[in-house]
Amino acid sequence: MQRGDYLIRKIFFALATLVVVIVFNFFLFRILPGDPIKAIVRSPRLTREAKEKLRGDFGLDKPVFFDAEQLREGDVTGAFDTQFAAYVRALLRGNLGISFHSRRDVGEVLAERVWRIVVLVAAGETLALVLGMTMELVSAWRRGTRLDMTILLWALFSWGLPTFFLGIILLILARGHLPTGGMVIPGLKPENGWAYWADVGKHLILPTLTMAIVYTSSYVMIMRSSVVEVLSEDYILTAKAKGLSTFQILRDHALKNAMLPMVTMIALNLGYTVGGAIQVETVFSWPGIGRLMYDAVMKRDYPVLQGCFLLLAVSVIAANFLADLLYTVLDPRVQPK
Repeated sequence: MQRGDYLIRKIFFALATLVVVIVFNFFLFRILPGDPIKAIVRSPRLTREAKEKLRGDFGLDKPVFFDAEQLREGDVTGAFDTQFAAYVRALLRGNLGISFHSRRDVGEVLAERVWRIVVLVAAGETLALVLGMTMELVSAWRRGTRLDMTILLWALFSWGLPTFFLGIILLILARGHLPTGGMVIPGLKPENGWAYWADVGKHLILPTLTMAIVYTSSYVMIMRSSVVEVLSEDYILTAKAKGLSTFQILRDHALKNAMLPMVTMIALNLGYTVGGAIQVETVFSWPGIGRLMYDAVMKRDYPVLQGCFLLLAVSVIAANFLADLLYTVLDPRVQPK
């Protein structure tokens, strides 16, 4: 297979997955119980006419997928003038819709929040990778020793910890020492420069530590097995015979040849990381996408939910696509011929 054909095939599968996600994204939130109009307006004095007017303004008066009655009458155009068709047309124009609750463009709402979850996930994943790779290299090199067993026991224990539970424990322990809620002290703004970002860093410590502890364990467990297998290869014995130091062997031979499972794990773990970030944001009141999704579920705000879900799904699809391309760099065996 030529490199161009390989790339086209990967792009095709990514786009096909995206189409499935878009369809699923639309119908998923419309099977939720409850009426979004009642969630928007809670006034008992609201008349039926006013409710129908709101339903029409938000396009909820149209059929969800198609109108069977108009289809039987032969009006194909009217039969497919539906919520789903309007949703697809809006997506093709780059329009994610208008929030039912805030009446703001969903794209603007997401733009305000997305950088916050990017900072949180990037910080948590980076710390988890550094700790995980260090611990798994030590564990694999000293396999069978008391240190190896200690690392494995810690990894198994932390792997089973619910994210929200660990967050609550750290919140209790850090009370009075570190900020336990929000992203910044009220009143500070980006215009304040270093003082603002320093305070954001302080508020980021506990959420980052929570995510790092939970996700480090998965990297330790997966990578340890891969490194142990690599360390049993003949070229590692040859490297030892050449007089290379332990650090050189681990860095230049073991780690590089064991990176393929790590790349897979990072790509697949992105979805779980975002899911964990939603819990972390709730515990620490971090104003990111997770908190936005939680509020949108409570308010039956379909456009915001669809925008959040689509953003996260596209992130996971893109991460897996990049991982497929990175395989060809890390492992010659998966390069297209």
